[in-house]
Amino acid sequence: MSTQNLIIYKLIELYHILEELGLDLNFKISFADSQNSLNEKVKDLDNYLIISNNKYSNIRNQFVLDNKPIKIFKLVERINIEFLKIQFNSQSEVKVNNYTIDLNSRELLINNTKLKLTEKEINTITYLSKSSKPVSIDELQEKVWSYQSDIETHTVETHIYRLRKKILKTFNDNEFIISQRNGYQIK
Repeated sequence: MSTQNLIIYKLIELYHILEELGLDLNFKISFADSQNSLNEKVKDLDNYLIISNNKYSNIRNQFVLDNKPIKIFKLVERINIEFLKIQFNSQSEVKVNNYTIDLNSRELLINNTKLKLTEKEINTITYLSKSSKPVSIDELQEKVWSYQSDIETHTVETHIYRLRKKILKTFNDNEFIISQRNGYQIK
């Protein structure tokens, strides 16, 4: 897991307190006193939390410290909870080509266009996207649907047909899931 970076924004007293406790905390602590210095600090970070005393609409991963005074152990607990939320949200997005799948809302997104998906559709897309070669119908039946391959069913073909139709209608993309002789593939 990457280092957790805690950036104190415009709260110099809090920075000094947390810096003194730094060895006992599990995050790297830094201070920013302006929007420019804050932008410079976060531009190369992927796992960060910014503590400020005001809500800034242009700042991501922000924790507003508005209930003061607060006990230090309670503050550290809240910081850890915020880092867990950030980690959960970052793990809930899966990139597939130019698309993003939001696993929490079950949506396929590109630019500002969203398509609501079922859980099976998401499982199918994620399974196909992890394979570098075409995936057979039997393999999809077994891995995504938990069917045994000796059962004669057209469930996979029907679901993929409907999924491709939804994607074509919403994104005008006829090449998202490609039919091959030996199965389906996302390139």
